[in-house]
Amino acid sequence: MAEGFSFFQKVNTDFDKAAQFTDYPHGLLEQIKICNSSCHFTFPIKRDDGTIQTIHGWRAEHSHHSLPTKGGIRYSTLVNEDEIMALAALMTYKCAIVDVPFGGAKGGIQLDRREYSESELERITRRYTYELIQKNYIGPGIDVPAPDFGTSETEMTWILDTYITMAPDKLNAMACVTGKPIEQNGIHGRKGATGRGVVFGLEEACSITEDMKPLGLSPGLHGKSVVIQGFGNVGYHAAKFLMEGDARVIGILEQNGGIYNPQGFDVEKVAMHRAEAGSICGYPGAKLIENPNDGLELECDILVPAALENQLTAKNAPRIKAAIVAEAANGPTTPAADEILQERGIMIIPDTYLNAGGVTVSYFEWLRNLSHVQLGRLGKRFEDTTQHAMLRAVEKATGYEFSDDERQLIHGADEEDLVNSGLQDAMIRAYQELRETRMQHRSKNDDVDCRTAAFINAIHRIAKSYMQLGIFP
Repeated sequence: MAEGFSFFQKVNTDFDKAAQFTDYPHGLLEQIKICNSSCHFTFPIKRDDGTIQTIHGWRAEHSHHSLPTKGGIRYSTLVNEDEIMALAALMTYKCAIVDVPFGGAKGGIQLDRREYSESELERITRRYTYELIQKNYIGPGIDVPAPDFGTSETEMTWILDTYITMAPDKLNAMACVTGKPIEQNGIHGRKGATGRGVVFGLEEACSITEDMKPLGLSPGLHGKSVVIQGFGNVGYHAAKFLMEGDARVIGILEQNGGIYNPQGFDVEKVAMHRAEAGSICGYPGAKLIENPNDGLELECDILVPAALENQLTAKNAPRIKAAIVAEAANGPTTPAADEILQERGIMIIPDTYLNAGGVTVSYFEWLRNLSHVQLGRLGKRFEDTTQHAMLRAVEKATGYEFSDDERQLIHGADEEDLVNSGLQDAMIRAYQELRETRMQHRSKNDDVDCRTAAFINAIHRIAKSYMQLGIFP
C-alpha cells in the first residue's frame, strides 16, 4: 500500500477494511466515518517582548453519536486540520472499543512550546479556551478536553479557570475538562493512566498461550525484553509499569538519541538522570544510540512506539525485530508498514485499543466531577473496619499475631485502587471482545487482524447507538 496517505485517510482506510466485515447500510457507515464538525481559528498573542504573533488553533468533533465528545489538546508544530480530524476519529473508535460513552474529539495549537515562556503559554491557552467557549466547543455535556502531546495538568487548570469565569452552569463547570491536578478536582491515577493501560493491555494479550506460541514467546510479561520509543508521560509510565511487571526495558528512545542495555534499565533512575542532565543520553552503563530511529530496529520481544504517528514505515518495517508491536502512540504505523509487519508474522496490538487508558480514566474523572463525590469515600471506612475485624477473628482463632506490616496490607479500596481496578477491567474486557471477534472471523476464513477486529467492535457499538437514536432503522 502506498505511503502517501494523510493521517485521516489512514484511519479511514482501517475503518473501510473493517466495515466490509459488517452488513450495515452504506449511509450509516459513512455517517460513522465522517468528521461531524471541525473548526480552525486564529487569534493574536502579544509576546513578552511586545511583538504580536498570530496563533493557529483547531478543534474537531468527529462523532456526536454519544455526548459529550472527548479528546485531548496537543501543542505541536505538526498540528493541522488533517491530524486533528484523524485523532478525533481515533478517539471515537477508542471510546467505543473500551465501552466509554463519549464521541471522539481532538484539539490542538500549532506551536513549539519550548519557544514560549510560561506566561505566554498561559495567555495562549486562555485565549484558545475563550475561542472554544464562543464557538460552543467546550462544556461538561458538549465537549470535554484533556491533556495530550505537549500539554499537562497546568494547561488544564488554565482551561478550567477560564471556563468557570464564563460558565452559565457553575455547579458542573468542573467537569468541562479532565486531566486536572488533584487539588483542582482531578482524580488519582489519571496522570499515568495511558501508560498503565498499555501495560494492562499487554498483560492480557501476553497471557494467552495459544497466541504467544507462534511468536516464540512464553505467556506473561516476565523477562520479556522491551524497547520504548518516547519517554514522555505515556512512554515513561509504560516503561515504569512494565519494569514493575518484571519485563526488561532494554532500550529507551527520544528525539535527540537513545540508550540501550540488554540487561535492562531501572526506569526511575533513567528519569532522574534526565531531570538532572536534560537528556537520557549519557546515562551510565548504557550504549548510546545516536540516531533514535535505529533503536526501533533493536532485537526485542516487545516494541512500544509511544511518541508520534508514522514512526513505523515501509522503509523500516522489514527490519523490525520485535515479536510484538504495542502501539502506545496514536497512529505510529503506516498502512504499508502494517501490511509488511502482518506478513512477517509480527503481532500488532493497535492504538485504538492499547492507547485507551487515558480516556477511560478521564471518564471516571468526569463522572466524579458530575457526582461531586470522591470515589471510594462512602465505603472505605466500612471496608477497613470489616477487614480489621476479620484479622482479629483470625488471630483469636489461630493464636497467630499479625505484624504491623501485614496489617498495613489490609485496607479498604481508596480512589486510586478503584480507578486502577476499573481501568484494568475495561482493558481486559475490551481485549477479550477484540480477540473473540478475531477468532469468529478466522473461523470463516476471513483475514482479520487485531486492528481490524478492534474497528469491527467499534463499528458495532457506534451503529447500535445511532439505531437507538432512531436515526437509522
